[in-house]
Amino acid sequence: MADNTNNKSNTDTIDSSHSPKVQHLIDTLQGEHIQKKGGQSAVIFRMVMPDHLCPFGLKSIDALKHAGYDIIDRHITTQDENTLVKETLGVKTTPQTFIDGKRVGGNDDLQVFLGNHEPETDDTTYAPIIAIFAVTALMTLALCWAFAVSVFSIQALMWFVALSMCVLAIKKLEDLEGFTTGFLGYDLLARRVVRYAYVYPFLEAFAGIAMLADQPWLNPIAGLVAFIIGLIGGVSVIKAVYIDKRELKCACVGGDSNVPLGAISLTENVMMFGMGGYMLIRALL
Repeated sequence: MADNTNNKSNTDTIDSSHSPKVQHLIDTLQGEHIQKKGGQSAVIFRMVMPDHLCPFGLKSIDALKHAGYDIIDRHITTQDENTLVKETLGVKTTPQTFIDGKRVGGNDDLQVFLGNHEPETDDTTYAPIIAIFAVTALMTLALCWAFAVSVFSIQALMWFVALSMCVLAIKKLEDLEGFTTGFLGYDLLARRVVRYAYVYPFLEAFAGIAMLADQPWLNPIAGLVAFIIGLIGGVSVIKAVYIDKRELKCACVGGDSNVPLGAISLTENVMMFGMGGYMLIRALL
């Protein structure tokens, strides 16, 4: 049963172990008491301002509801109240959640506490690149269905490579500086001509878009661009990973990724190199 009025109750004290400072905030701030019979007690302080509704606070309150907690939801409605909460609790950010009188922390800490997320680590992950290739593969299937093209045809492969290149280029362009920093760590041409690192995502995007356009006069240009950047990239990855045995992060999905440099990066370059070569040969015949 939920009391959804935006008024605090005289009984909104759910654990005697709260410090007087925390209890003072509970008594001072407006909000609501979301009662769950038999649920553990929780208090959350989150920003609910006219011009800002904290998304992390919404995630925290949703997680507490689904976990069956008896919740005192306290709203921070002004900057003065925000300052008061942070200074009282000795924290730098909100939301802040207390469970059975003990501070759990912000949304990330709460999700880990509830078992919804694993603790953040610096471990490598292939999730970003898997997501990209999975979505572009589904987009390719959709195009094959729409245009009655066999999924095993060269046209389907071209669509898949082109779409993958475009999405990967977008990821690089999201943080161009971050990408170039990672790219300069292993690309052989970029190490000699730094500006090549800044141009690379645009070349990749151009080649991918041109492949999708599939125009006779444009195909040789797109093929040459894809062939060259794929060849340079492939050789760079082979040297860095398989010859020099260096452990690096791949810049293929942007500068902030934890994707390891290796087979995935090589796959991207092999796709560009192979499709670029095919387009050049087809243009000459």
